[in-house]
Parts: sequence; structure tokens; C-alpha cells
Amino acid sequence: MQIKRPYLVELFTALALLLAPFVLPHLGFSPSTINRILIWGLFGLGFDILFGYTGLLSFGQSAFYGTGGMFAAYLLTEAGFPYVMLSIVIGAVVAGVVGYLVGLIALKRTGIYFAMITVAIAEVFFFAEFNPLSAYTGGENGLPGVPTPVFNLGFTVLKFDTDWTMYTFLAFWYFVGIVIALRIVRSPVGAILSAIRDNPLRASALGHNIHGYKLTAFVVAAIYAGFAGGLLATMQGFMPPDAFMFDTSGQLVMQTAIGGAGTLFGPLIGATVWLYLSDFFQNVLHLGPTWKLVLGIVFVLLVVFLRRGIVGAIDDLYRMARSDRKNTAEPVAASSEAKAAAVEAMPARRRDGAQTSGPILQATGLTKRYGGLAANSDIDFSVDHGEMRGIIGPNGAGKSTFFKMLTCEVEPSAGKIVFEGRDITGMGVTDVCQLGLTKSYQINQLFDRLTVRRNLMIAALGETRGKFKLDLFKSIRSVPGLEDQVERTAALVNLTARLDTPVSELAYGEKRRLEIGLALATSPSLLLLDEPLAGMSPSERVETVALLKSIARGRTMIIIDHDMDSLFELVGKVTVLQEGRVLVEGTPAEIKTNAKVQEAYLGGVHGEVA
Repeated sequence: MQIKRPYLVELFTALALLLAPFVLPHLGFSPSTINRILIWGLFGLGFDILFGYTGLLSFGQSAFYGTGGMFAAYLLTEAGFPYVMLSIVIGAVVAGVVGYLVGLIALKRTGIYFAMITVAIAEVFFFAEFNPLSAYTGGENGLPGVPTPVFNLGFTVLKFDTDWTMYTFLAFWYFVGIVIALRIVRSPVGAILSAIRDNPLRASALGHNIHGYKLTAFVVAAIYAGFAGGLLATMQGFMPPDAFMFDTSGQLVMQTAIGGAGTLFGPLIGATVWLYLSDFFQNVLHLGPTWKLVLGIVFVLLVVFLRRGIVGAIDDLYRMARSDRKNTAEPVAASSEAKAAAVEAMPARRRDGAQTSGPILQATGLTKRYGGLAANSDIDFSVDHGEMRGIIGPNGAGKSTFFKMLTCEVEPSAGKIVFEGRDITGMGVTDVCQLGLTKSYQINQLFDRLTVRRNLMIAALGETRGKFKLDLFKSIRSVPGLEDQVERTAALVNLTARLDTPVSELAYGEKRRLEIGLALATSPSLLLLDEPLAGMSPSERVETVALLKSIARGRTMIIIDHDMDSLFELVGKVTVLQEGRVLVEGTPAEIKTNAKVQEAYLGGVHGEVA
């Protein structure tokens, strides 16, 4: 969603925090419950960046929550450190350092394995708090005697020693936390995190160091957790040992799911519902130990009927209302002049000292074996600057594996690849994209939950910022040249009128054009297209062929496709693969009448290859 009033959310948040103490008590909320909601909401902000925006489900946040709180509490009690706020900040920093070290281990795995590692780490921290470190943490008794914040301003002294004064203190820090979180998700880093959530492999192929960004999100979540833990200690006057318990992480996950992951406000709303119902079931209905069972049933119902949580459901309704008013006319085809202008404004990337003539890519003896099966064998292949090369071959000829080796998605078993005079054999797909070599995929690899504009932004950011940059507080729209590159790429692939449309709503032909657009937005000097015409109708093929002709000017391209009529119209030279080897190379006219090619495709029935 394009944010036209960037500070409107912050304004409404401040207004809601000002009104809460006047409204919520009339709805049955006690002051202590409201304060606990703020702490859980702040705790959840970091978790939502990690889970809702990056797609990393961690059950170990209690480790950082307890670490930050215990460290701050120890400074304020056992160590006699007099500065409450500084202790909380130090505790948050320590939690961040611990998060960095834990992230180095946990992020070596993905999916369920990542989640299980975080569970194990949380249990290790819980054990350490109760046993080896009990002399410092108080063990099962926790650390009592944590003082409340006091600020001497010279002309007055601010004390936060009552429930409502503590609310003022917590509300201020929650507001600071939400402002920082909003800046992060609106930054280039935030855009890349959402790309990692939707399609980490494609984010990596577009030149982004996804491990570095995942680790960043993990550390940010740990800092938020540690800060919230320190606030918990000052609010309660002691640091409880149950902060380290797995139940704490479980509640955080459930609260975020109830409120809506990927919304930032979901954890706060989820905590409000969770704590209100838990108090209601225990104190009003007097359910005793069965309150957790009833609350669990409520959680299941909410998740089943509100798949994106409460805030997500509200957002969906808002989007539906906007789409009803939106003009849904089909996009108008961009003129050839506009396309030409786009190509001229987005030249192929040139490295310092790179040649502009002769071979841009050379592969020598390229071989890929999977066990005893050879997908490709001893391929020698060379493409010159500015050349349009086609690759054809029957199914199973090894074309896709060959492409994956050229883009360093898979490492060859033997052989060498040189791109612009540099040996790239064994490099990663991220690094070669940064050098100017990228591809579009046979099966669309898009960020389906994001808009066309955001997809193109993510692709362009890899070229404008490099593979890793921590501009966490910079607006994505302030990146120099980004908007221009997105607009011109969209015009080139005829998607200007669809820029603010979610990718999930695009037609198949539009998705294929966007697939090409993502690769093009990285400004590659060598563009590989894997079956760009696959699955298209005849009219869409004609339009895409014209598109490929327009983007070929001043650029080197290699194309795989089974539509040989269209391919021969595009390329100047064709390489034919059969059984993982180069069968023959030549012009389209030569390939059409080549007996070996006819044998490979038609089983010996002579005639012109169509």
C-alpha cells in the first residue's frame, strides 16, 4: 500500500495512547492490565518484524525477554547501579548481542528446523537462569527490589511510582517503539524483509544478502524483547523468573496471531484480547485452571475465522472498499517510443574496466553430475557482448541445469565460467547478480503478497544499494533513482497501470512480463530468460516477442524457449543441446535445415524444424 500520509499512523497512535486511560477502565480494564498490554505490545513489535515481516517463526523470544530484564534488574539491585533508564537500555543491548550470537546458529536452518532450534535455545536459557546463574538471577525467586524510574529535570522531579504514572512512562516508550518499527518497515531493509518472507530464493537471486537481513531482523527482535523485559522489571518492582519460560514465547506467538502478523499493531491488539479474556475468565467467571482451555478454544476460533488476525481483517476490509472505488480499466499498451526511452534510460550495467566487445561469458568444460547421472557433460559455450543467443533442445536435454550453472544457482561438478573476464565459478547467485548477470525463471518467482511496484523496487534495490546495507531508518522512496527505475521498468514491460495492484491479482501474461521486469530492474549486462513465452496465448506471445526485441537493444541476452518460431525471430545464433551436450550451433536458418537437429527433435523424420 502506498503511504501518502506517512505520519498519519503515528498521529493516530499517539491519540489512542492519550485516550486509553480514559476509555479502557470503563470497558473493564484495570490499570495494571493496561500496563501489561503495553509491555506485551512492545515485546511483540520486534517479534512481528521477525515473524510477520520476515517470515521467521521463533519460539525463543523469552530468552531475550528474560535476558534483557534480568540484566537490567541485576544492575539496579545487586550491582547498585542508580540509573534506571540506562540499565534498561544496557539490558536491551545485551539482549541484542545475545540475539546476534544465537542468530548465527539458528539461521543456519530454515522453516521448522529454525523454529525447533529457537525452542531448544529458549529451554537452555531457562535452565541456565534456574541453575548455573541462579546466584545472579535469583533462581525461582527472581530479583526483587527493582526501583521505579525517577527523572530529576532540575525544575521538577518525575516519579513513576503509581499505576497511572507508570502508564505514562510505558506509553511513551511504546510510542517510541512503534515509531522506530514503522521506520524500519518503511525502509529499504523493510522491503527486503518482506521479500524474504514471500520468496527468499528470488530475493537472493536479485542480489540481496538474505542471511544478513534475516540476522538483522533477529537482532532487532531481540533488542525489542530485552527492552520490554527491562520495562517489566521496573513496572512490577521485581524481575520474575517466568519471563524465561516457554509459555512466555507461546503467548507472544498467539497474541500476534490473534491481532494479525505483519501489521505491527497486531501484537498490541492481540495482547489486549488475550489479557482481557484471561482476566475475565479467571476473575469474573471464576473458571479456575480451565481458563486456559477456554482461552485456547477462543484462540483457535479467532485464527480459523480471521486468517490474518483482527488488524489484518480490518485492513482487508479497507482494501476491499478501496478496490470497489478504484478504476479497474485494463492497462494501455506502452508505445514503442516510450519503451525505447525506457531502454535508453536504463543501460546495461558496466563494471569499471569491463570490455564492451568480444566474449562477455565463456564456459569451458562445464559438467554437472548428480550421483551417476550427468545432466550436462563437457560443454564449451561463449556469448559475445550485444549478442542475442537462443538455446533449444528436446525435453531432458539439460537446458535448465545449464542455465542454473551459468547463474551460479548450482555449482558445476567440473569446468569453468568466466563473466566479463572474471572467474565466477563457485560464486553464489547473489554475487553474480551484483556483477550484472541475472535471469528470469521458467516458473514465475514473484513476491505474490506485494504489489507490482514493491516487486520492482525490491529488484532495483539490489543494484542501487548493493547486496547488504543497514539503512534501517531511511525512507525507501528517498533512495536516489529508485522511483525512476521502477517507473521506467514498468513502462517497458507494460505494467504502468498495474503498479499498485497486488501480484496475486495479475493475469498470467502480466505475471510473465513482471517476471522479466524483475530481472530487468537489476540493470543486468547479461540477461538470461528461461522460457519467457511458456504458457502464453498467441496474442501474448506476439506482445512478449516485441517486448524482448525492445529490451535487447544494448544488452546481451540468452533465451531458452520451446517456441522455435518466436525464438528464431529474436536471436542471431542458436545453440542446440541434446543429452546434456552441445549438439550443434549456428544461425536460425542453419539450425532449421540441420539433419542432426531434425534427428534430435523428430526422430529421423526429415523436414524443416518448425
